[in-house]
Amino acid sequence: MDEKSLRSVPLFDSLSKGDRRSIAQHTDEVDAPEGTELVRQGDFAYEFFVIEEGTADVVRDGRRVAELGPGDFLGEMGIVGHTVRNATVVTTSPARVIVMSEQALRSMRASNPTVADRITAAVEERCAALPD
Repeated sequence: MDEKSLRSVPLFDSLSKGDRRSIAQHTDEVDAPEGTELVRQGDFAYEFFVIEEGTADVVRDGRRVAELGPGDFLGEMGIVGHTVRNATVVTTSPARVIVMSEQALRSMRASNPTVADRITAAVEERCAALPD
């Protein structure tokens, strides 16, 4: 993973080159064929994903609730909230995703609180937008 790839991701684009370089050291890029289940509802959360290329459907209780595309991220709620996955996410096209483990995210929280604050703010925004 290199810093330049992260520059195109809205979650990371406003960070400094050094911050993105640090994030790049804690992430991997993975190619996921169409139909790949990135996360499964009810499973424990161990990774955080950002879609770099491609699309994916978010399915909750068997019902499609959202479509994700480049720049969208997923898995952060389970990691930040230490909860199980609240939805299944399946790629609907060939995709390239950036993956950060929970351990790497914790390390980033200690070494780079700016990134952790951005992710936490995004999670809080999503939680506020969920229907009751």
